[in-house]
Amino acid sequence: MAQPSVIFFDIDGTLLTDEKVLPASTKEAIFTLKCLGHTVAIATGRAPFMFKDLRRELEIDTFVSYNGQYVVLNGEVIYTNPLKMSPLVQLTEAALLNNHPVVYMDHEDMKANVPEHDYINESIGSLKINQFPTHDPLYYEGRELYQTLLFCPEGEEKQYEEAFPDFDFVRWHPVSLDVLPKGGSKANGIAKVVEKLGFPKERQYAFGDGLNDKQMLSTIENSVAMGNGEEEIKQVAKYVTKSVEEDGILHGLQMVGLLPK
Repeated sequence: MAQPSVIFFDIDGTLLTDEKVLPASTKEAIFTLKCLGHTVAIATGRAPFMFKDLRRELEIDTFVSYNGQYVVLNGEVIYTNPLKMSPLVQLTEAALLNNHPVVYMDHEDMKANVPEHDYINESIGSLKINQFPTHDPLYYEGRELYQTLLFCPEGEEKQYEEAFPDFDFVRWHPVSLDVLPKGGSKANGIAKVVEKLGFPKERQYAFGDGLNDKQMLSTIENSVAMGNGEEEIKQVAKYVTKSVEEDGILHGLQMVGLLPK
């Protein structure tokens, strides 16, 4: 049997299908890992409030959320990395001039700086969650924000990348990007967890499919890209499994030797 290890799973396109369904084989594999003594964690770009039900279903209380900016170990917050407020306000002002809305996000909620916008409806709607941003243009005041969503078509983010060096911009939808603190990543958040748990690099695993998984899969020694993942992600991962709809998590865990075939 494999030595106790820690395994980090992305959510969208990795644990969940495009239709946001958790395959039965994936759920069974997660519980089998835990029965074998492994530590199972989530590493996602989502906010903590966006995957409460999934954590409850899988009985997972260790997670890296907001692409590494809000990290929880065994139910306790161990690391936060909020956005710098002054340049965020400037970014918002610039985006408004271009009819590009933003959504402010902390660990509890998300609020849009405009009452209504098609880009927000389209992209947030694709997540199929039961929460939607309401309007509060001053939500940034007096609180720490760990991520902001910027809504603009592909290619139009270049102007923001050049003007706001304090942030990283990571596209997750054709009309939406994550705005993160410069250098913030899932890999950094994972490092905070591993530092506490003490797993050596050869017993660290990560599964992902999207561009926000690139640094994670480049850094973790035993990295697995989903078959449905971006080609760029497959090139940096050590292994490539089947797609999430084809029992890709189970197949990948068997491939790396964490579960029996």
